[in-house]
Amino acid sequence: MSINLITAQFKINNPIYISGEFNIGNYVGGDISLNYISKKNYVFKIGYSGNLRKPKSIPEDYALGFSEFLTLFLLARPYDQLENYYAGTGKVYNLNRNGTIRLNITFGLGYTIIREPINWMRIDNAFLTSNYTWEYYKYNTVSLIINPKIEFAFSRFYGLTLSPMIQINKDRTYFGVGIGNMIGLLRKKRY
Repeated sequence: MSINLITAQFKINNPIYISGEFNIGNYVGGDISLNYISKKNYVFKIGYSGNLRKPKSIPEDYALGFSEFLTLFLLARPYDQLENYYAGTGKVYNLNRNGTIRLNITFGLGYTIIREPINWMRIDNAFLTSNYTWEYYKYNTVSLIINPKIEFAFSRFYGLTLSPMIQINKDRTYFGVGIGNMIGLLRKKRY
């Protein structure tokens, strides 16, 4: 009986939900996170973000091959890749009385994986493949993640998000804006 009471208390007072966003900025990608809001409106979250952009080092005469063009050519071409596994904490501020619109401000640290194409080698007379080959150079770093969100909890179980995000590390900075969905227990039950 006490376990059922603890479970019910957890569900009523402590929202927990998943949010997923599409991001656009100096990279394009997505973000998914698990969010937990405590009784005093502190938020804890863990998540993953993956972003791509056109490589800064791409040769000016790079071209896709015919077979790559016919297939999923967006996946066959080289990209600068920026991935983050992160954890953060912050606070939620209700912007209206019902708590359906709120500001969720989080800061955290991320384990960042960066991949960049290097060693571009030209291929003459290439038709079926691109006119260059390349290799990926991979390295890791730690990032500071700043992610304020405006959350619209339309119901107790579904909502939308609008969120700027900044990821800062010694190698590069990501900045962008995301729009997405929230699914789970979003709001505390009101009596």
